Amino acid sequence: MNVLLSPQPPSPFPHQYDHNRRSPSRSMASFQTSVPANRKRKADDDGDEMSVSPLSSPAIQSRQLAPRPSKKIRSNELAGRPLSLPRLLETLDVTQLRTVLQTICERQPEIGEEVVKSAPKPTVECALQVLKEYQDKLRDAFPYGESSSDYTYYRVKQPLLALIDALADFTPQYLPPNETSANVSLQFLDGATKVVHSLPDWEGQSQRHHKENTYDEISRAWALVINEASKKGAGFLLHSGGWDQTLAKHNQQSGGRLGAAISAMSAHLGWVGGGPSSAASNTPNQNSILDQLMAGNYGSPVRVGPW
Repeated sequence: MNVLLSPQPPSPFPHQYDHNRRSPSRSMASFQTSVPANRKRKADDDGDEMSVSPLSSPAIQSRQLAPRPSKKIRSNELAGRPLSLPRLLETLDVTQLRTVLQTICERQPEIGEEVVKSAPKPTVECALQVLKEYQDKLRDAFPYGESSSDYTYYRVKQPLLALIDALADFTPQYLPPNETSANVSLQFLDGATKVVHSLPDWEGQSQRHHKENTYDEISRAWALVINEASKKGAGFLLHSGGWDQTLAKHNQQSGGRLGAAISAMSAHLGWVGGGPSSAASNTPNQNSILDQLMAGNYGSPVRVGPW
């Protein structure tokens, strides 16, 4: 009892034994600001992990995973189906494709107009190549061996008329005013006239009219091109390009059936002295105006009267 009642020596740290002593007040705001935000959040997360199941975490529930692409499962069952348009076009040759396109244009005229506007302008070489294909078909239609004229005519009548129709359709494409270049027009007419020369000669008058009418059409086409070329001052082209001589050879080969073309060439080349008919009447010493221009002596004094 004496020990228990004996007075205790004073402690150097009296506040440790003073339970009634309160520590200095510190505001919660200062405490919260003194603790880093990430440490506080981590402590909260630790508490949540211990109290809440991971499956029920709102963070996991709010997170949506991107769906994984599913594999394309190929069906073991095969079924027939038509070809796609590109594959179908690959199987068509030029003739079949042309037939399909022509059928579509006939059913829908607006598509045909669009094709005409979009298609490139056919060259002389392309047009003559098409005419050559018709010539080959006509040549292949002739029967082998000797046969009567009537039998041969009816045997080749269909390809013959097809060639003449193609020639009649292609010729206006290269005539003025649709074709503005006289040289291009003359090139086509040169090749087209050769095609007319190759047409067969028949004995009966009812059969010969095909070739005679075609000669008449091609002669008037030559005359039209020559007249238009002369209006535009292309008379030098007709003479210097040798077209007057080319036309003269065609007329000779046709048996003089290109009279309209020869007349036009003579009339419009007369002013330069290069016409086929005037060439024979001129003396060798008389120069045409074109030759004088090329020689540089145009405008020299003209001899008058007997000297």
